[in-house]
Amino acid sequence: ADKIHPHLFVPWEELHPGGWDPDERLKEQDRDGVYAEVIYPSVGMILCNHPDPDYKKACFDAYNLWITEFQSTDPARLIGLGQTALRSVAEGIADLVRIKEFGLHGVMMPGYASCHDEGDYDDPRWDPLWRAAIDLQLPLSFHILTSGNDQPTNPQFRGPKMNSFLGIIRGCQDIMGTFVFGGVFERHPDLRIVCVEADAGWAPHWAYRADHAYNRHRNWLTAEINRLPSEYFFENVYLTFQDDWIAFKTRHLMNHERLCWASDHPHSDATFPNSQAILREQTADMSLTERDDILWRNTARLYNLSVPAAV
Repeated sequence: ADKIHPHLFVPWEELHPGGWDPDERLKEQDRDGVYAEVIYPSVGMILCNHPDPDYKKACFDAYNLWITEFQSTDPARLIGLGQTALRSVAEGIADLVRIKEFGLHGVMMPGYASCHDEGDYDDPRWDPLWRAAIDLQLPLSFHILTSGNDQPTNPQFRGPKMNSFLGIIRGCQDIMGTFVFGGVFERHPDLRIVCVEADAGWAPHWAYRADHAYNRHRNWLTAEINRLPSEYFFENVYLTFQDDWIAFKTRHLMNHERLCWASDHPHSDATFPNSQAILREQTADMSLTERDDILWRNTARLYNLSVPAAV
């Protein structure tokens, strides 16, 4: 395996300690000037694409137990999310209930459900799951590289591998379009979806193209919605990003209350340990309200988190 992806396989002792040791993670937060983090799976992200749904279910159940223990070290600063394999709608609802009982704050969803016979996420057969997420107050997150078709090894990406890096946000964009044009937000206006690590600077143009398609082509392309696509997108979708200064510059072209900055620690795209210097530069022209909204307040509201006034 190390000959196939040598950059993915390193000895255990070379792994970033904050990726598995909660005490070390807290030290790294302090070093980076970060009070708290919403923590996403790393290996679990890759497992979303595993072809065996039973294996996936076992791994996610184990992870949910592990992250529950991890966040118990300091629940105010380590904000864990659960995972579900979605082998069926009913099982997915049961997973959400269990995740809520564990005290986790949201769910990282697979780009595609394991039960393909239930249709894609805009199929009304998934509506009970969306209602459960709303009732349980669990935001649902879709991360890059969890949809299969956004993998760097996918043959749809031409040229050098570096070119594929530009396309890894497409999986998330397709999912957002599925929810918008498929009428999911029309049927469930209180549903909150999080588009994770896909940057956000692209959002104004995406919204423009979505509205253009709706205005010009809805009569033959079919869209079961009664408002402009951009209205659903900017109300129901939260966008997380790290080193994306374009997102800050274009905040007035979207709903800045749906933008959530993240450090992406400890991945290769992270701003750690230089987050504060990067943010000072990228938010220099912003009002204090806008800056606080994007850097922490939007996330705190989304996950119902309490943040000390001193922070």
